[in-house]
Amino acid sequence: MQQQSLVKFLSSIIVIVIIVLIIGVLSPVVIIGAGQRGVVFNNTTGIESRILSEGIHFRIPLVQTVTKVSVRVQKTDVKAEAASKDLQTVNTDVVVNWHMDSLKVNKIYQEVGNEGAVEDRILAPAVNEVVKAATAQKTASEILAKRPELKGDIDTALSKRLKRYNIILDDVSITNVAFSQEFNRAIEDKQIAQQQAEQAKFLVEKAKSEAEANAIKQSSITPQILQQRALEKWDGHFPTYWGAGSLPFINIAPGQ
Repeated sequence: MQQQSLVKFLSSIIVIVIIVLIIGVLSPVVIIGAGQRGVVFNNTTGIESRILSEGIHFRIPLVQTVTKVSVRVQKTDVKAEAASKDLQTVNTDVVVNWHMDSLKVNKIYQEVGNEGAVEDRILAPAVNEVVKAATAQKTASEILAKRPELKGDIDTALSKRLKRYNIILDDVSITNVAFSQEFNRAIEDKQIAQQQAEQAKFLVEKAKSEAEANAIKQSSITPQILQQRALEKWDGHFPTYWGAGSLPFINIAPGQ
């Protein structure tokens, strides 16, 4: 009895699976979701010129097959190694935002494939080639100092290159630029030397300013000022012995 029940259960499962497969293969209805386009392949004529937009569409079962392709913005990370103008090794991390031209997805699918194929066959090689070309135009120091300019060069060149394949570039970001350890040490040593030179220059300028201030101060002290300072410090008592030069700070004019 239990064996018969198990056989009936398995038979029901098989029937359901067959029905689902038949509906999937023979169903004339195709639903294209948000951010998607449908590429229609005809078994007799190949890729059709029409592109299915978002919504419900009909197809001819067993004759037409619909492949859904995303036209949303895609993000691809690419690591590119290149050489600068002064032959320094430069490792660059580039983030590319792109999307397929919604009016040309059938051509893209026919010539390249789906999103994964676009990344592997078109995007990654293009980024590497463009980065190498842009990096070779600048020295390592210029790459560090003019990073926005490097980004602009990559952006312009990559946009033109991807346009050939009906891929639209939305944005390029350079998230990291790394050099060899030897170059990094050379940069660090140069910065330390510059800091030490600036510190030495500051100390020289400071000493020079102090010397000039003392010179001005000394030149402004007249005998009258010295006498006035002596009077200010005098406690009001005359010395016991009055000899020549005993009261150098008292200057009594004749007739006074």
